[in-house]
Amino acid sequence: MLYQELPQIDSTPLDAWGRWLAPALIAGAALTAAVVLLLFGLLLPAGVLVLIGVTGALVAYFRSSPMAPADGPLMVGPDYALLGSALGLSTDPVALTTGEGSLLLVNPAYRERFGSARPPFEIAADDQAREGLALAQSMAARDGAGCVAAVETIAGPSPVEVERAGTHGDLLLWRFVRAAAPDPLMLAANRMRGRAGELLGRAGVLAAFVDPQGRVIAHNRLFGERALGGLASEEKARLTDLVEESEDGGHFQLTAEGDTGRPLRAVLVPLDPPGPNDYGYFYLFDSPDTLPMSSSSHLQALLDMLPIGLALVDGDGRFLTMNQAFCHAAGISDSKMPVYPGDLVAKEDKAAVADAVRRNARGPAMSGDIAVRLTRQPGEPVALTIAGLRGLGDAAVLLLLKDNSEEAKLKRQVAQATKMQVVGQLAGGVAHDFNNILTAIIGHCDLMLMRHTPGDIDYDDIQQIKSNSNRAAGLTRQLLAFSRQQTLRPQVLQLPDVVSEVSHLLKRLLGETVELVVKHGRNLGPIRADPGQLEQVIINLAVNARDAMLPKGGTLTIQTYSVKSDQVAELGSDILPIADYSALSVADTGTGIPATVLGKIFEPFFTTKEVGKGTGLGLSTVYGIVKQSGGFIFADSKVGEGTRFIIYLPVHREEEPAKRSRSVAKAKKDELWGSGTVLLVEDEPMVRSVADRALTRHGYKVVTADNGEDALEILAAGDPIDLLISDVVMPGMDGPTMVREARKSRPELKILFMSGYAEEQLRKSIDIENVNFLPKPFSVTELAEAARRAAGAK
Repeated sequence: MLYQELPQIDSTPLDAWGRWLAPALIAGAALTAAVVLLLFGLLLPAGVLVLIGVTGALVAYFRSSPMAPADGPLMVGPDYALLGSALGLSTDPVALTTGEGSLLLVNPAYRERFGSARPPFEIAADDQAREGLALAQSMAARDGAGCVAAVETIAGPSPVEVERAGTHGDLLLWRFVRAAAPDPLMLAANRMRGRAGELLGRAGVLAAFVDPQGRVIAHNRLFGERALGGLASEEKARLTDLVEESEDGGHFQLTAEGDTGRPLRAVLVPLDPPGPNDYGYFYLFDSPDTLPMSSSSHLQALLDMLPIGLALVDGDGRFLTMNQAFCHAAGISDSKMPVYPGDLVAKEDKAAVADAVRRNARGPAMSGDIAVRLTRQPGEPVALTIAGLRGLGDAAVLLLLKDNSEEAKLKRQVAQATKMQVVGQLAGGVAHDFNNILTAIIGHCDLMLMRHTPGDIDYDDIQQIKSNSNRAAGLTRQLLAFSRQQTLRPQVLQLPDVVSEVSHLLKRLLGETVELVVKHGRNLGPIRADPGQLEQVIINLAVNARDAMLPKGGTLTIQTYSVKSDQVAELGSDILPIADYSALSVADTGTGIPATVLGKIFEPFFTTKEVGKGTGLGLSTVYGIVKQSGGFIFADSKVGEGTRFIIYLPVHREEEPAKRSRSVAKAKKDELWGSGTVLLVEDEPMVRSVADRALTRHGYKVVTADNGEDALEILAAGDPIDLLISDVVMPGMDGPTMVREARKSRPELKILFMSGYAEEQLRKSIDIENVNFLPKPFSVTELAEAARRAAGAK
């Protein structure tokens, strides 16, 4: 707890004349009031007032007399400089905050550990850590102090202590306790008693941790069984009592085993810093010259500790031993152990492996790698390292084999993702060029429709051309959706309308063996989502269902229905919030998904299809679109019966729809008309011509340029330009570069970008303040609306 020592504030005493001021004022006021009462003939009240005035004057006089100074000092605000110096004395990170957690002071240790002066809640690594800090804060506010054992901060885990501080208890003192450094001697002893000592024992190594006097502090089980013998307590055990040195000085024998014991080698390894170097590990192990390596029962335990696949082969090319990593990498089971290395590889590689083993076993000691295909996985070549050994008993050849199945899987995923990216870029480029053509076609149709009215001989033909162009624009949106570069355009729509739009495409995708059944419920609420994205969701689910029903075929049922909030409550789902939803169900009669796989289907790159036939991105894309639209998706499947996906999209509630529709209908015509000068920059002549005519018809004066350099020359002339409309991607200087140059001389210039590429794809290049974006293809009306919005934007 911090206690503040605050300075005393001295007051200036009144002089003799100052003490008479208040009594005189009181007496004067009383006499004045008494005279007024006398004028009205009220003698008794006037006398009472005189008496009161005299009494008040006497009281005021005596109260203004000098008094002894107060015992306690007057309190002022905290001295933060003094508090900062006090906090700096602590080696632990300490922070002083308000009761709500706002930072007031931190000490140097706090800044050093967490990088900057940030409040405690901002240095929490995750939500669980923030919950722990909030718990400690509430405990301190309630009980005066609180603590949390371990909170994960951005600098690592740390215990946290929080105390109430301050005169009024309205401050909080946070202390992030540094973890005490572990005792190196204790760690070394525990390591010897634990798994490290156990592994050494399996390899036949007697291990003990000893002090400078040679006393055994800790040991592994093998050391206790063979070396301690009949000693009751290891505290009395000394190495000089347990081990005897042989006459040749090169070997040691255990006293407990007597003269019949095997000679052993010994090594003393000092303890690593920060522990004292006069403590150490004492190891005893069998001598290689008395126990051949190839026949040692302890060699296998040593080999099994290695993470890389290793095997020993004799001079005749037969396996002597292999570790567990080698068996796992080669796919060897305990019931079927191979005899020769050639038994592990495909038929085509047997001769090469046998020849390499023979050359390394009999020739000079050398090593090399060869690419082989294992019998368990002939489609994936692996590297087999073959090295010659000399002077190790029967072992003549060392084989190294690494399990690269995960690496190969990752390579396939990267290759598939790269292929998808390349195809996506190709699709985006095709969509861009196609959008330019469609912009010209749709624009000319709109201009022709302005000169023709319903009933004219050409009106229906023009409408048919425009309708087909809009369908083509839908194809470009699907290309961009496939490449995941579509511009997000959420709209208020009905789910059955989206299903109806995509049904004709589904019939071609599903083929003749799959029957498509579409059912629509009643009273479905509107939803707000991108129709192109929802179409992509339905297509992905339908294609997966088709593949699950091959080759026999089956039935794909797509159903829409309404789900009310009370029905959601009856479901009792912890994931689905209680609200009104419009639901989409996609069910098939295919093979189904096993329960072990069902929890992984939405993971990226996860697929159960054959190599090269599945990207593993279909369902992950579906999941992302549904979540981006504020919805939820669930999967239910039974093996042999089929799979059903259910998507819940929240019902969209519009505010004052009637009022808005009336205002839109009234202002629609006026919103399209504009005025001022527009600089139009477009490298495609057909798009530039349509946009020029469309803007001119809506009241704008249009100046055109076919590249960024010409546009800058026009701007340099100094003529007034109210709006700059530019394509993004152009030969030479692109649109964003031209706009940045133009803004240097005209910082308030209003900008409208247009492009056949998606806005998301161009987001980095058009990251400029106060710009608007219009995706191609667009109609004359859409261009006029976008120009009006951009010209009116502030």
